[in-house]
Amino acid sequence: MAKPKARPKALISWSSGKDSAFSLYEVRGAGEFDVVGALTTVTETFGRVSIHGVRQEILQEQCEAAGLPLRIVPIPYPCPNEIYEARMGEAVAAAVREGITHMIFGDLFLADIRAYRELKLAGTGITPVFPLWERPTSALAQAMIASGLEAYLATVDLKKLPAEFAGRKFDAQLLADLPEGIDPCGENGEFHTCVIAGPMFSRPLSVETGERVIRDGYAYCDLAMSA
Repeated sequence: MAKPKARPKALISWSSGKDSAFSLYEVRGAGEFDVVGALTTVTETFGRVSIHGVRQEILQEQCEAAGLPLRIVPIPYPCPNEIYEARMGEAVAAAVREGITHMIFGDLFLADIRAYRELKLAGTGITPVFPLWERPTSALAQAMIASGLEAYLATVDLKKLPAEFAGRKFDAQLLADLPEGIDPCGENGEFHTCVIAGPMFSRPLSVETGERVIRDGYAYCDLAMSA
């Protein structure tokens, strides 16, 4: 009897938010790839996931619940683009040496972001994969919630949403309350999330909302593991 063909090894670009989490769920359901780890940039200065502002201990709990070995790419704050690209390049080269051939991203429709990822991975031996690409975001947001995914809004762009949205649950009421013109998945940078439960996790995380902080034009809700 022929041995089953080995699936290509993949890393997931893990932001701590709903899009990467739902991408993991979709990819695992399709069964095409063997997802062997999560790659996350963490800002060294704060010990938090870059952009999302999620504490590193929550990130580690997420990856344990998802059954994903965590690969942290440390970056400074502020981070010049050349440093970001150099450190990501090192992480990609290490993955290639381990036989990893694909990287999964949770991007939805921003063509410039996708083009940048494709450009930077071209010729490295890593092929980018976009499982949620161009899914209508209203239906996608509803599908995420219906799947059992639970998340908090960790970061809000104050040019697009009031600070009070930081710390809210990503749920049907939130979708109903979003002002006109705000993408239901926050794909234009309106908000970023932190996933605490869902079908991609073996168990929910005990996370509580804390202080809301305003910095650099954003509102951050400080999320922490419950005692």
